[in-house]
Amino acid sequence: MAMDEKKPYIIAIIIQVIYTGMFVINKAALDHGLNSFVFIFYRQATASLFLLPIAALVERRNARSMSFLLLFKLFVCALIGITISLNLYNVSLKLTSATVASASANSMPVLTFCLALLLRFNLMHGSARRMEEVKPRSRSGIAKLVGVALCIAGVLVIAFYTGPLLSPVNHHRAFSASTHASTPTHPAWIKGTFMAVLAVLAWSVWIVLQATVLKEFPNKMLVTVTQCVFSVVQSFVVAVVAERDFSKWKLQPDIGLLAIGYSGLVVFGVSYYLQAWCVEMKGPVFLASWAPFNFILTIFCSSFFLGEMVHLGSIIGGIMLCGGLYSVLWGKSKETNIALCSNVEATATNSASQDDLVHKGLEEKKDKHWEENGDATSASVVGQL
Repeated sequence: MAMDEKKPYIIAIIIQVIYTGMFVINKAALDHGLNSFVFIFYRQATASLFLLPIAALVERRNARSMSFLLLFKLFVCALIGITISLNLYNVSLKLTSATVASASANSMPVLTFCLALLLRFNLMHGSARRMEEVKPRSRSGIAKLVGVALCIAGVLVIAFYTGPLLSPVNHHRAFSASTHASTPTHPAWIKGTFMAVLAVLAWSVWIVLQATVLKEFPNKMLVTVTQCVFSVVQSFVVAVVAERDFSKWKLQPDIGLLAIGYSGLVVFGVSYYLQAWCVEMKGPVFLASWAPFNFILTIFCSSFFLGEMVHLGSIIGGIMLCGGLYSVLWGKSKETNIALCSNVEATATNSASQDDLVHKGLEEKKDKHWEENGDATSASVVGQL
């Protein structure tokens, strides 16, 4: 395999490693006492400070063409996809574990598919185009339904079946948080699991809305930066309401500061660019298919660096979520291949029909000249044709 062919695979692995680091470092910061809502505000402020100068240099002229209606849409997108989604995700991470957070991320393609399917049924009589469909009697349709069922079952297993604890790989954890961290109760675990699913659902809604906005204004840099700035204001309001003791807003040179810098610069800055590049090269299905690797890597790293006692139920539920992910992706891939074959056949059929029509028109023209002008004129026309 040539180096250029290896690049998408290398980039996909780097992206999953970055997200594994995010789950582990963020969990460590929250266990050390960093307020989850304050953390999101600082993370988005860091990302904005990183992206704003770049946008000011590159996209300053294009920013003037952004209408008030577009800004309102981006405000809503930022509220759903960043402020609500990230705050729910961080609260769930505090109540559960890095393994659960990583496992729930595998449900995003499945939830996005379900959302697109619901939108299709709600809007199919309007002007909106069909976003998703299921043919229950086809192999692809069955695969999609099985994937949705596995996804739901995986979430229920993680929430309601903890199972025996598996010993950590490393008993001398690098990010010790014995003075702050506590073992979550079972009700808190259930609450945290479903909050993680709600966070992924909000992210799925954002993906659908983002696609609509980018069709109207296809400037990824300005769309991203604008949403990031809006999320700073929104996250600040949420953080002020949730944490009014401003002494807890002070940053210390510890794991909390590392988590803010890592999430704001590496995750929001570097990984988003790598994802866009990878999707452009190999498509969204290719990138999504690497998500289970992140789950496996997070299990190992959370156990090694955090000393997490991983529940057997989390592993079983995570495997079911990964199975649901691959089932839906396989169904989508099968439908895409069938659609491509149908388009090729239709194009060939149309081309053949056009050739037949042209040939028929030439024959009719020849017969008409034969009838009107006789043998000599008709022979001349046939020669010209």
